[in-house]
Amino acid sequence: MSDLPIGIFDSGIGGLTVARHITNLLPDEKIIYFGDTLHLPYGEKSQKKIQQFSLKIIEFLIEKKCKAIIIACNSASSQSANYLENNILIKKNNIILFNVIDPIISYLKTLNTIHKIGVIGTNATIRSNIYENKITNLPKKHSVVSLSTPLLAPMIESNFYNESIKTKIIKSYLKNNKLKDINSIILGCTHYPLIESEIENIYKGNVKIINSLKYTSEKVIKKLKDKNMLVKNKNKNRKHEFFVSDLTESFQESAKLFFNEKIILKEKNIF
Repeated sequence: MSDLPIGIFDSGIGGLTVARHITNLLPDEKIIYFGDTLHLPYGEKSQKKIQQFSLKIIEFLIEKKCKAIIIACNSASSQSANYLENNILIKKNNIILFNVIDPIISYLKTLNTIHKIGVIGTNATIRSNIYENKITNLPKKHSVVSLSTPLLAPMIESNFYNESIKTKIIKSYLKNNKLKDINSIILGCTHYPLIESEIENIYKGNVKIINSLKYTSEKVIKKLKDKNMLVKNKNKNRKHEFFVSDLTESFQESAKLFFNEKIILKEKNIF
C-alpha cells in the first residue's frame, strides 16, 4: 500500500502547483496527475456538473491504484468534496481524500488574534460560501469577506505575458471595496500562487497572504505518516504521470510554469 501513488486532480493545470509542492516535500512518492482541461473552468460550471466530472476523475485515479487523492481545485473542493467523501467508491477502496480548503481552516484555528479575512476565488468557490461558512463557525470570531475574481485563473492558465495588463487586472480586484481593511487574504484557487508575488507587491507586506500549498502538503504528509503509508523504499527513477482530458500545445507550454520543469502531458479522455 505504501508504494502506491498519490493522485492529484484539478479542472486544468493549476493543481500542478500542489503537485510540485508535494513532490518537493515527498520526493520518493509517485504522483499521478489529472487535469480536466476539456471542461475548464470549473468555476463557471454547476455543482452537479462539477460533481459528475470529479467522480469520473476519481474513478480513473482509483483504477491507477492511488492510495490517496488530493482535490487540488477550490471549485471542486467546494462543490464536490462532501459528495465524494460519502461516495461508496471512495469508502469501498479505502481512499484517503484531501481537499485544499479544510487545511486552511485548520490553520486559521491556530491564530491567536481576530482577523478580517478576504477570500478571492472562482465564481463557483465564492458562490458556495464555503469559506465564509467554515470561518464563521470557528471559535475565534474572524470576519470574512469574499470576492469572485473570474478573470485570474484563465489569465494565469493562458500564460499571459503582458505584465502591465496583468498587474492592472490583479490590482482592480484587490482594490475592490469588499476587500477594504482586510489584514489577511486567502488565495482561494490553486492557480493564484503563481501571482502571489504580484499580490504581495500590491499589498506591500500589509496583508498576510494565505495559500493552500503549505497547509495541504502538511496535512497530506501527517495523514499518510500516521497511517504508515509513506513510501519506505527510495527510488530516484520513480516516474510521475500527468494526464489531461484535452491536450493542446499551449497547455504543454503552460505546464512548465506550474511545475518548474518540462513534463509530458498525456491526453486521456475519460468522460
